[in-house]
Amino acid sequence: MRNTILKTLLLVCFIATGGYSQNNRELQQMADDDQSARNVANIDWEKLNGADSLRRIRVLELIKSGKVVTGTDHLNAGIIFQHGNDTIASALAVKSFKTALELDGSLNKWWYPAAVDRDLMRRKLPQIYGTQFIKDHTTDEKWQRYTIDTTKVTDEERRYYGVETLAEQELKERLMNQQSVSEFYQKTKSISETIEEIKRQFKQGTLSAYNISEEAVNNFGYELLSKDHNNEALKVFELNTRLYPDAYNTFDSYGELLLKMGRKKEAVKAYKESVRLNPENENAVKILKSL
Repeated sequence: MRNTILKTLLLVCFIATGGYSQNNRELQQMADDDQSARNVANIDWEKLNGADSLRRIRVLELIKSGKVVTGTDHLNAGIIFQHGNDTIASALAVKSFKTALELDGSLNKWWYPAAVDRDLMRRKLPQIYGTQFIKDHTTDEKWQRYTIDTTKVTDEERRYYGVETLAEQELKERLMNQQSVSEFYQKTKSISETIEEIKRQFKQGTLSAYNISEEAVNNFGYELLSKDHNNEALKVFELNTRLYPDAYNTFDSYGELLLKMGRKKEAVKAYKESVRLNPENENAVKILKSL
């Protein structure tokens, strides 16, 4: 009997402290709306700023009424607060993301350092993690990492929060300022000229004006594929296997299109090479077993 009473008391305490708390659906919807409103072309910023303001007011009401409880709730609150235009909102974002991680360490940690850096920017201070990049008249309309104090945070801490290391940030800045291969193709309307340009840019290494990384070239191939330009896409995928012969994904993509075009023998060869380079490529292993 005593054990039963004790278990009941523990259960009551568990519930009272939010053990069975569910995420606030209204807050989740507002956070989703916040993000989706920014994933459209030709954003009406005046309209969006107005909607952002109303969302922040509503979040403050929810906090005051005790309806922001779980880690996810605080994460969603931070997502909304971060788009405020003053240090009050940016500070609330930092606090929200910090609380979110304290309550649930499985949540996306990147939001916190991003909020910290954004808050420091608003206060005209150097960022410390390196998540913020700017592009305006002060940078000659080129992307540039916002001023950073590199002494405050280690690369190990950056990795913990899912932030690029200082060296990776420098590379990111360079890539952000490179043109896309797709832009060149749109200008020339010629796949042969585009492929020759990719080859020329590849020889330029870090001085290349275009982003001809393995991923960028592969994405260009899929862009062509999405428009049913299969033959052109195949040329791009094949070129990528030559530019990056040690990258398993280039052969995976090449094999995928070869198979789609009915060139089974060549597809098998490409998939086998992908598996040789990466035995853990489950997609290629699965397809080879089915052929």
